[in-house]
Amino acid sequence: MIKAIAIDDEPPALKLIANFCAEVPFIDLQKTFSSPHEALKHLSKFPVDLLFLDINMPSLSGIDLYKEVKQDTMAIFTTAHSQYAVEGFNLNAVDFLLKPFTMERFMQAVNKANDFYQYQNAATSAAQQFLFIRADYSLIKIPVADILFIEGLDDYLKIHIHNQKVVVARMTMKAILDKLPPADFIRVHRSFIISFSRIERVRNKAITVHNTEIPIGASYEENFQKRLRGE
Repeated sequence: MIKAIAIDDEPPALKLIANFCAEVPFIDLQKTFSSPHEALKHLSKFPVDLLFLDINMPSLSGIDLYKEVKQDTMAIFTTAHSQYAVEGFNLNAVDFLLKPFTMERFMQAVNKANDFYQYQNAATSAAQQFLFIRADYSLIKIPVADILFIEGLDDYLKIHIHNQKVVVARMTMKAILDKLPPADFIRVHRSFIISFSRIERVRNKAITVHNTEIPIGASYEENFQKRLRGE
């Protein structure tokens, strides 16, 4: 069960969320708050997994409230003002619900939260693992085994995936490398991470992956050669 609370300065909005949550078997809506400050006090003692969080509240915005939350908590932002969507997603929100929203749209959001929750809490083998990558204002589920290579471009990454279009995400090379199983992936250049099982050929200072030639950086060559030799 995903433990959740809802925060909104409008009681009808809280009632709607409570009614919708009552129809979702994997959501345990523990409390609702019309005061964001009271919600913060509650969260300091009773952490939850998910916040339903209105953005446009007079005493403290949902954006500022979420920045105050110390725990690693998922958030689904709700608001009647679409201009807040970009800032909400920049805070790694699971989803953004524009009021008034339907039960169907609500289910899309909580299903995303459930997928992410299961991903964080499930111990699966490398072949069954998935990455949840934020791109195009949504969480994209990528099978780790299908990743060919990852290309770094300043503050962005291009994730090349077998039989899928390239996913472009705002993320650092270090951040995504930390998410990947180290036995299956290796960084071979400051701008490239490759899947070891996808190597087709190594020649001179280049690796071929899926008909793409990838350079081997001088500072990464020794480690790569050791991996090739099984050391």
